[in-house]
Amino acid sequence: MNQLASLSSLAQKDIRHHLHPYTDARLHEQQGPLVIERGAGIYVYDDQGNEYIEAMSGLWSVALGFNNQRLIQAAERQLRSLPFYHLFSHKAHAPSIELAEKLIEMAPVPMSKVFFTNSGSEANDTVIKLIWYRNNALGLNQKKKFISRLNGYHGITLASASLTGLPANQRGFDVPLPGFVHVGCPHHYRHALPGETEEQFAGRLADELEQTILREGPETVAAFYAEPLMGAGGVIVPPRGYWERVQAVCRKHDVLVVVDEVICGFGRTGQMFGSQTFAIEPDVMVLSKQLSSSYQPIAALLINDSIYQPIADQSHSFGALGHGFTGGGHPVATAVALENLRIIEEQHLVEQAALMGQRLHAGLAGFSDHPLVGEVRGCGLIGAVELVADKASKAPFEAVGRLGRYLAGRTQQYGMINRNMGDALAFCPPLIVQAAEIDMILERFARALDDTERWFREQQ
Repeated sequence: MNQLASLSSLAQKDIRHHLHPYTDARLHEQQGPLVIERGAGIYVYDDQGNEYIEAMSGLWSVALGFNNQRLIQAAERQLRSLPFYHLFSHKAHAPSIELAEKLIEMAPVPMSKVFFTNSGSEANDTVIKLIWYRNNALGLNQKKKFISRLNGYHGITLASASLTGLPANQRGFDVPLPGFVHVGCPHHYRHALPGETEEQFAGRLADELEQTILREGPETVAAFYAEPLMGAGGVIVPPRGYWERVQAVCRKHDVLVVVDEVICGFGRTGQMFGSQTFAIEPDVMVLSKQLSSSYQPIAALLINDSIYQPIADQSHSFGALGHGFTGGGHPVATAVALENLRIIEEQHLVEQAALMGQRLHAGLAGFSDHPLVGEVRGCGLIGAVELVADKASKAPFEAVGRLGRYLAGRTQQYGMINRNMGDALAFCPPLIVQAAEIDMILERFARALDDTERWFREQQ
C-alpha cells in the first residue's frame, strides 16, 4: 500500500483541496497533513489518537493551553448576546471599549489610542499606513521610509512582508517594496566580529543604523521597526546595550520606534511585555497571538499621543479615517481577549513564565556540550538550540535547514511539536506549562537530538 492510500479520508481531502501556508506544496501532495483533532492543556491529539506536547504553543501563541473553559464560555456568552458588530462610523460595543481601556492601562509607556485588526500582519500594515497618514498631516511628505532588520519577522501582507527580513517570506513575491530598508541582525553568536563583546557589537549595530538613516536622509525615514526579541527569525536575544543605543539614534534623528510585541507580549519574555524586559520606550506597540491565546483572531496596535493627534486632525479634515476591517475589534474576539488577560493576571502566569523559563533554559544549557549544538539561547519562556557543522568555527551546515527539519521530525515522532528555523529548533510552550512538563520537553528533545546525531554521522 502506498503512503497516500494509507492516509485517512480527511487527509486525502486535504491534499486534493487545500493550499497550506508555509508548506512545500509538492511535498504535501506526497506526504499529506498531520490532522490535529483536539487539544487539552499543553497537549494536542491527532486524528489517529496520538498525543503531542505542543512545545510551540501552536504558533507562539496559545498561552492558556488548548481547552481553557473560561475562554470557551466567554466566547459562548458573547455569541449569544452580540455575535457580530462593527466599529465603523462611530459604532462601538462593550467588549471592544473595555479591551481598549485595559490595553492602555497595561501599556508599559503612556499610550493614547488602540486600533484593532484581525492579525499581526494586518496590524503592522496598519501601522505603516497610519504613520504615512500622520506624517502627511504634519507636512512631512518625504518622511515615509521604514527601517527594519534582517531576520526580523513582521508578517506577510505586501507591506508587512516588506518589513520582514526573512528571504523565505520574500522570494517570488516581489517584496520588499520600495521604501523599506533593512539593517543587520542583532545575533552576537552569528554576526559579531572575532573578540567583539556584546556591548561593542551593539554599538556597531547602532552605528550602522545611524549611517543608514544618514544615507537615506533623516527627512525621509519615518520609523525603526523591530521585535524586542526576534521570534521567527531564530529566537534572537539582543546583545547588552542594544536597545539603549538604537533608541538614542532614533530619537536623535526624529525616527519613531515601533515595537512588534506579537510574540513577546503578555508574559513570553518573563515580563508582561518585551519592552519592559529590554527597557524599550516605543511610540507604537503591536500586539496579537497571546492577546487571546489565539482562541480568536485578534490584534491591536497602540499609538502614543504624538501620533494620534495629527491623525485625528487629518480625519476631521477629510471627514473620516478611511481605514478599517470588517472583523476588526470583533465582539467575540475582544470578549475572549479580555477574559484571557484576566486569567493571565489572576493566575500570575507572567511570573510562572519567568519561573518555568529558568527551568527550561537550565535544561537546554545542558546540551551545550553536545557535538551538534552551537548555541543555546532564549529569554523567559522562549528558547532555541542551534545546530552547527563545526562547534569551534560556528560553521553552519552546507544544506541549511536539512538537519533542523530532521530534528523537528524526530521530536514529533517522540510526541512533541517544535519548529525549526533553519537549523535552530525553537521552544515556546504555553504559559501554563508545569515543571514536570518542562522536564518531559527536555527528555524528548534529548532523544531526538541523539537520533539526529546518529543520522548525521550516517550521512557522512
